[in-house]
Amino acid sequence: MSKLDLSQFEKKVEVRNLKKEDIDSILKLQDICFPNMDPWKREHLESHLEHFPEGQIVVEVEGEIIGSSSSLIVNFDEYDDKHTWDDITDEGYITNHDPEGYNLYGIEVMVHPEYRGMKIGRRLYEARKELAQQWNLKSMIIGGRIPNYYKYEDKMSPREYVQEVMNQNIYDPVLTFQIMNGFTVMRINPNYLPDDKASRKYATLMEWNNVDYRPTTKRYFKTSYPVRITAIQYMMKDIDTFEEFSRQVEYYVDVASDFGSDFAVFPEIFTTQLMSVIDEKIPSRSVRKLSEYTEDYIELFTDLAVKYNVNIIGGSHFVEEEDQMYNIAYLFRRDGTIEKQYKIHVTPNERKWWGIQPGDTVKVFDTDCGKIAIQICYDIQFPELTRYAVDQGANIIFCPFCTDERQGYLRVRYCAQARAVENQVYTVIAGTVGNLTQVENMDIQYAQSGIFTPSDFEFARDGIVGECHPNIETVVVGDVDLEVLRRQRKSGTVRQLRDRRKDLFEINYKNISTEVVPND
Repeated sequence: MSKLDLSQFEKKVEVRNLKKEDIDSILKLQDICFPNMDPWKREHLESHLEHFPEGQIVVEVEGEIIGSSSSLIVNFDEYDDKHTWDDITDEGYITNHDPEGYNLYGIEVMVHPEYRGMKIGRRLYEARKELAQQWNLKSMIIGGRIPNYYKYEDKMSPREYVQEVMNQNIYDPVLTFQIMNGFTVMRINPNYLPDDKASRKYATLMEWNNVDYRPTTKRYFKTSYPVRITAIQYMMKDIDTFEEFSRQVEYYVDVASDFGSDFAVFPEIFTTQLMSVIDEKIPSRSVRKLSEYTEDYIELFTDLAVKYNVNIIGGSHFVEEEDQMYNIAYLFRRDGTIEKQYKIHVTPNERKWWGIQPGDTVKVFDTDCGKIAIQICYDIQFPELTRYAVDQGANIIFCPFCTDERQGYLRVRYCAQARAVENQVYTVIAGTVGNLTQVENMDIQYAQSGIFTPSDFEFARDGIVGECHPNIETVVVGDVDLEVLRRQRKSGTVRQLRDRRKDLFEINYKNISTEVVPND
C-alpha cells in the first residue's frame, strides 16, 4: 500500500473577515436563508466594511461562503430599552458604530441550510466572542428572532413562549441556540423587525458577558490565553462493525465539543479495537488487515473535527506504507486540514508482534491554539524529542499511549511530568482501558490519563490540571493557559529553558528530519 495523499480527505474550513469581493455571495446567501424578509442591499454591506470591517465575519468551506455574521460596537446605555433593529443599526448602515463603545452588538447571523448541523453558527458566535475579548468589550448583545412563535401565538404570550423555550419545553431554532451559547434573556422587544412575520415582530434582547473585561484604558491588554483539552480514556471492548467504532468515537468527540474543548485527545493504537472485527488471529497479518481501515479512519475523524469544531489528536493507527508498517498519530484540525507524526521509538513488543518500523521525522504543528507536538507513548521517554519541540515553539506536548500494566503506565506518566517540568511545557497523556479478549497482544490495558503542567506557583498544585480515575472509561477536561506559560518562562521561580548551560552542552540530531508544519 503506497503512502496516502492526505489532501484528498481534507475539507478546508476558514473563518475570516468579509471582503468587498464577497458581497455578491452574501446577497445570494441571504436570499436563501431569509426568503421572506427584506434583504441587505449592496450599499449596506459596503458601509459595514467602511465602518467596522473587523466585525463582519464569514465562514468559507472549499471556497464557498456558507455563513456570515455582522456586528458593530455601541455604548448600549445610550439606546432606548425598546429600541428596534433600525434604531441600533442606523437602518442597516451601522454609521453609528462607536469604536469607543462598551458593547458588541450582533445584528445578523445566517448559515446556508445545506450546512446546518455542522455547527457553523457556533463558529460565528465564537468568533464574535473572541472579537469582544480582543476589543476588551463589556458584553455582546443581540436582538434574537423567535421564529417558531407563530405556532404558539394563540396559546401563549411572547413572554410565556420565551419562558417555555428557556425551560426546554419548546424548541426554537434561534432562541434555543443562543441560550446554549451562553446568552441570557434581558427582555422582549416588540416591533423589532417589521418584516419578521414568523416572530410576529418580537425579538429577545440577549446578552453574553465578557468575564475578561477590564475597566481600564488599556483596552487591548491580554491577561489570559486559555486552551481547553479533553483527554479521552478510551474503553477497548469487542465490537462487530466499523459503525460501532464510529459511534463510540463520535460520542467522545461530542462530549469534548459540549465542554467547549479546543482539543480532543484519543489514545495510541486504540483503532486496534477493530481487530475484534477482523477474522485473523496471527498478529503480523491482522495488523495489515487493520491498515485497510486507514481511509475510513481518516474520513471519520476529518468529518468529526469539522462537524464538532474541535481539533482532534486521533490517537494513533497502524498504517502500511511501501510494504512497511508504521505507528502514526494524526492531527485533524477543525479547519479540515490533516497532519501526521510517525512514532520515532518503537518498543521491542511492537517489533516482535507486528513488525512496526520507526519514523525519522520530528514535527511541530501550528494550530489555532499555538504550536503543539505529538509524541507517541515510548517517545515521551526520550527527553531529546521534547526539548527539540519546545525549542521550535511547542507549548503543548500530546502523548497518546497504550500500556498493559502499571509499571509501563508509570514510565509514561513520570516522563510526561518530567518533560513538563524540565521544558516548561504542558503535557497531556491519554490511554486505553478495558480488554480485547479475542485479540492477540491487546488483551489487557492500564491507564490513568491526565493533563500536566510545570511546577511553580502560577500552575495547578502538584503540576496536575486534572486526571482520570484509573482503569475506567471516562474523560478528563482541563484548561491550560498559554499566557501564564509565557510569563512563567520569562520570570518564573526557576527558568529551565533560559538557564541551560549551552556553553557546556547541546543536542545534535543525526540522520533525523526535523520540521515545523504551518497551519495554512
